[in-house]
Amino acid sequence: MIKKYFFTLFLFIFYASVNAQINLSVYAEVSIVTAGPGEELYEAFGHSAIRIKDPVLNFDLIYNYGMFDFNQPNFYTNFAKGNMIYSLARYDFKYFLASYKKDKRWLKEQVLNLNQQEKQAYFSFLETNALPQNRNYQYDPYFNNCATKLRDITKSILGDKVVFNDNNLEKKLTFRQLTNRELHWNSWGYLGLNLIAGIKLEETATLEEYMYLPKYVYSSFKNADLFIKNQPKNLVKKETELLIFDEKKPTAALLNPLLIFTILFLIGVYITCKDFKNKNRTKSLDFLLFFLTGIIGCILFFLWFFSSHSTAPNNFNILWAFPLNILVGFFLYKEKLPKWVLKYLLGLKFLLFLIPIIWLLKIQVFPVVILPILLLVFIRYLFLSNKLLTSVK
Repeated sequence: MIKKYFFTLFLFIFYASVNAQINLSVYAEVSIVTAGPGEELYEAFGHSAIRIKDPVLNFDLIYNYGMFDFNQPNFYTNFAKGNMIYSLARYDFKYFLASYKKDKRWLKEQVLNLNQQEKQAYFSFLETNALPQNRNYQYDPYFNNCATKLRDITKSILGDKVVFNDNNLEKKLTFRQLTNRELHWNSWGYLGLNLIAGIKLEETATLEEYMYLPKYVYSSFKNADLFIKNQPKNLVKKETELLIFDEKKPTAALLNPLLIFTILFLIGVYITCKDFKNKNRTKSLDFLLFFLTGIIGCILFFLWFFSSHSTAPNNFNILWAFPLNILVGFFLYKEKLPKWVLKYLLGLKFLLFLIPIIWLLKIQVFPVVILPILLLVFIRYLFLSNKLLTSVK
């Protein structure tokens, strides 16, 4: 057993020392590689990676910061808490290329205009970062992801020599606007991302903050200047389309949120009108409405106060998805309601009244597809508070 560990340690030291001695040839190239969007939600924003190719040393490597493993211990628990661990993977570029070719996603390469020292600096940084003890990092979809890594690495190596220009970008867009442009407004992914994110996404993003999206890494590098002897040159020396495919457009599923929520709204209003006419109350509808909004509220509450997701705090979706609803739903199964229920309903109506004010003032922009649900809960709250006075003790 001791021999086994000694041999493993020897191989690691040998590998590290060999890597430390590798010097790129003058024919080496460092490139930013950008991929178009895919069909899955986590592919909807595209992807960015760094390629280093040296024909003399006979290697062609991709450095991919977008790797994660569903099989990690406690993966889903850590994900919910905001403890998302991603990794840098270093492997042959041909496998990276084959993957995107299989998925029919376009791929573009931007060869950087670097001197020999700068190429070596990229290579040394990435090789060190790819070591097992260094490759993992705390992922944040907006502030520390596969795209922002490329921006940060480039700035750390080139320093003040690189200047990213914003002349060709639409300015003063918020994080939410930037995100929503990449998704279909009536998709479940759009709904989910907008439900769990609070007012942090209403902040106006700077040019460099735009670069959490791969498309803006591509455009920013394309328009960036590299100052060589105080003279501006293009940061990108050469651009190549490695794979040419039509860009996948965001789409909505047949059973989309607006359709489902509209059907629920119509069913709920129909039952409410029938209850009003018959002077009755469908307790199962009240329970389901309160229980489901309460479940959503509990999730939002957990993300706000008990996770490290940077965009989860201060989320006003909790005004309609109120966590205590999950408990109140059980009381609504009773025939006779306690007095405090009416006061509770008054509070819920007040919270709903705040939503259009917050929305119009752009303190937080809510997903449009939840409008049928907002209308349904408001109508049901009115019915419960105005028509059930006789059932209160």
